[in-house]
Amino acid sequence: MNYQLSCPCLFGLESVLADEIRAIGGESLQITDGRVTFTGDARMIVKANLWLRTAERVQILLGSYPASTFEELFEGMHRLPLERFIGPKDAFPVKGWSLNSTLTSIPSCQSILKKAAVKRLNEKYHITWFEESGPARQLQFAILKNQASIFIDTTGAGLHKRGYRPKANEAPIKETLAAGILQLARVQEDTNLIDPFCGSGTFLIEGAMLAMKMAPGMGRSFVCETWEELEGVSLRSLFSEERSAASQQAVKEGSFTAQGYDIDPNAVELTLQNAQRAGVSQFVKAEQRDIADFQTDLSKAVIVCNPPYGERLLDMIKVEKLYQTMGKVFIQRKFLKYYIISANEDFEKLFGLGADKRRKLYNGMIRCQLYMYFKGGVPLHKKALENLYTARRKKG
Repeated sequence: MNYQLSCPCLFGLESVLADEIRAIGGESLQITDGRVTFTGDARMIVKANLWLRTAERVQILLGSYPASTFEELFEGMHRLPLERFIGPKDAFPVKGWSLNSTLTSIPSCQSILKKAAVKRLNEKYHITWFEESGPARQLQFAILKNQASIFIDTTGAGLHKRGYRPKANEAPIKETLAAGILQLARVQEDTNLIDPFCGSGTFLIEGAMLAMKMAPGMGRSFVCETWEELEGVSLRSLFSEERSAASQQAVKEGSFTAQGYDIDPNAVELTLQNAQRAGVSQFVKAEQRDIADFQTDLSKAVIVCNPPYGERLLDMIKVEKLYQTMGKVFIQRKFLKYYIISANEDFEKLFGLGADKRRKLYNGMIRCQLYMYFKGGVPLHKKALENLYTARRKKG
């Protein structure tokens, strides 16, 4: 049996996620801002949780309907076939969000939807009290421009929680965002990956997992594994089968390398610990080094980093100097490619080189740009750079 499945993602990664879904066999894709919806069976639910690197979670879409009033919200939920997924003893908590809609109170929406779900299940099971002592079938709602969508979550803790990073540095990049950037950078089995601001090692670890074809969800569990079955299908059995298949697909050896640097020795140690937890320590190296001392003798490499953005005035002054230093030490030559994410709108001007390509991304709630340098150009003349910078600022 096929289901409508839906995966939210960070804004800017929709096309990357869509390619991932196609690669595991998802069909009938629909791409919207921050979400990809597709069709698949119970096995696809398992594969999506195990394999999708840029999805935030995997949901079963129960239905969508107009809801500009609480009555419409209630009636829409009441019409949905909840009994297909929720048993008489299962827990069914409700949570969600509303944006650009007349229904702005999230607690009120939760209460209305819970009452509608109880009424529907009461009519189907003929019981008035639901003990909710069984596994959780989390109901999630999204109300956008007065259109409500109702989902059942199959993931639990967000997919970015791979299990290898119990601790992080002060400003970690989300695993799903890092994975998306690395796919845009086309990291492969023979890539030499470098992160000169390695922090807790996320780019390096995600790069190794991507290059060696390791399923990102192998080191964790999912809420749907606690369900006895999904309409007669044992998800536990499917997870066992797919984990075994994923283990067979992983590449054990290769020429991929990942080298990290950080000025903080604690960050270096954390990177190495996290790489050990992720099972990629044989590919990941890290050492203490200031960005001013950055250099590489590699003839071919991909340099990916998430340097500080600078949110306070004093920090901003330091960050501007940092970007200028990066522009001096990041040598431009044919087979060295740089992918730098930053929220600083003056980055290109400070770095001293206009990007070959830019992509708007969000690091959490922070609007950023991914500056991509892959043509091996040379720093522009100051006047030419200022003209380029001014033109891009006008275009937004």
